[in-house]
Amino acid sequence: MSRLDQAPARRARRLRSAAALGLAVALAGAGCAGPDTAAVLPKAAAPTSPLPTVPPAQPPQQLSREKIDTAVDKLDGIVQDAMRRTGVPGVAVGVVHDDEVLYMEGFGTRKAGTKSKISPDTVFQLASVSKPVASTVVAAAVGDETVGWDDPVVKYTPRFALKDPWVTDHVTLADLFSHRSGLPDHAGDLLEDLGFDRTYILEHLRYEPLAPFRASYAYTNFGLTAAAEAVAQASDTSWEKLSADKLYGPLGMDSTSSSFGDYEKAENKAVGHVREGDAWKAEFVRDAEAQSPAGGASSTVRDMTKFLRLQLGNGKFDGKQVVEAEALDETHLPHIVSEPPHAPAGRTGFYGLGWNVGYDDQGRLKLSHSGAFALGAATNVTMLPSENLGIVILTNGMPVGVPEAIASTFLDTVQTGGPTVDWLKFIGPLLEQAAAGDRSETNYAKPPADAAPAKADDTYTGTYANDFYGPMTVSAEGEGLVMQLGPKKLKFRLRHYDGDTFSYRTVGENAVGLSGVTFTVDSSGRADKVRVESLDHNKLGTFTRQ
Repeated sequence: MSRLDQAPARRARRLRSAAALGLAVALAGAGCAGPDTAAVLPKAAAPTSPLPTVPPAQPPQQLSREKIDTAVDKLDGIVQDAMRRTGVPGVAVGVVHDDEVLYMEGFGTRKAGTKSKISPDTVFQLASVSKPVASTVVAAAVGDETVGWDDPVVKYTPRFALKDPWVTDHVTLADLFSHRSGLPDHAGDLLEDLGFDRTYILEHLRYEPLAPFRASYAYTNFGLTAAAEAVAQASDTSWEKLSADKLYGPLGMDSTSSSFGDYEKAENKAVGHVREGDAWKAEFVRDAEAQSPAGGASSTVRDMTKFLRLQLGNGKFDGKQVVEAEALDETHLPHIVSEPPHAPAGRTGFYGLGWNVGYDDQGRLKLSHSGAFALGAATNVTMLPSENLGIVILTNGMPVGVPEAIASTFLDTVQTGGPTVDWLKFIGPLLEQAAAGDRSETNYAKPPADAAPAKADDTYTGTYANDFYGPMTVSAEGEGLVMQLGPKKLKFRLRHYDGDTFSYRTVGENAVGLSGVTFTVDSSGRADKVRVESLDHNKLGTFTRQ
């Protein structure tokens, strides 16, 4: 089936859980809506207007406290409008200005259909907002001279390896935190979906193909996790404890953790929801323990306002220098172009160390990051450091644009008195477009009218090997075939599609609906190879009969 081979080129994979979501927020400056907003590509959450040139003699006018207070007064309505239009069950929002918490509110319910209210102390999964949290933990270790941003990862984790030995020896903590190592987009995530743990996934990054080192950007949860693990090794502790010791403890972020177990046992926690039609349902539990530094932290809006105060205070909190300023400042600088402009007048997007780095139409530095679980979470944090202003939004629904729209509308309101764009209407379709782009071109739910019959079951049954994904077993169960994958021996029923091609329903964070499984039958009349379409984005999805 030639269409199956087109899958890797088609995928603008995984906007729904990527930092690209944060690029939408880069539009939220004064007058940011421009003609090129219609030219958005699926992989980019938003194009932006031109980078400004602000003459030194005419610096941007500082936002007045009056304007900020006016925008804060409108936040209840902004949040409620987004919830009404999307149905997202629960939202919590916090705003910090000049080291003061101006706003901290919860809306909706922790679980749809219950009376469990969201409060500022409700624990949410942060998803990829874990990344700027993680880079702050590493900045604290850099400030303590435990590690340096430019230290090679192999200095602390000798078993770490990538496909190219030279890159293995030279890739640094900063390279992996800025997604410029050459690892492909979301490398290792599919192993997580199959149930492999952090150790296995990090050790198997060596099989992933590499793009040019330090010359290309590709968002990788497990690349960043590898760097964070190296810092934990250098500190002779676990990542979970290092995070608590360096950041959560000193800031009094008592409800924040990098352990999924702590989220699970929290009584006041928001559970994840997915949207099915017009209904929101709490159907899945997203355990991101394997990628904890990149996506596995959990927190409350109350705690995250403390995090904002630290960031905007150059590493100080309540008068104490918790994180050395220079080490923290390095995380806020551009380290790689993450989003080239899509038009001559487009604005360039950058990635720092765990942050999307951009500039608004007044030339002000803007730092942001979004987080998203397709299984039920969407979050955002956005800051204008020169204004000492930051906002954090946590939600318990799959990504439909709510946190980004709230952040963008708030910042627009601060600067112009109201939104310059209907941000929810703008961002939501981008996410839908990206999610649709993840699915197979082949409609496996409807076999072709002239479909060739399958061969006998024993043509396909047996055990197949794969260095990356481990063994796969195909067996006959009941009236059909079952494929078994991963350490937990997940079972997937194969349904015949056409000839030697079957379909199965994908599961996990990266599920894409029905996908294909194609056997290659040799001259002996038995299948000697099988290609799993949804696992083959980096040409690693072919299994060979043992």
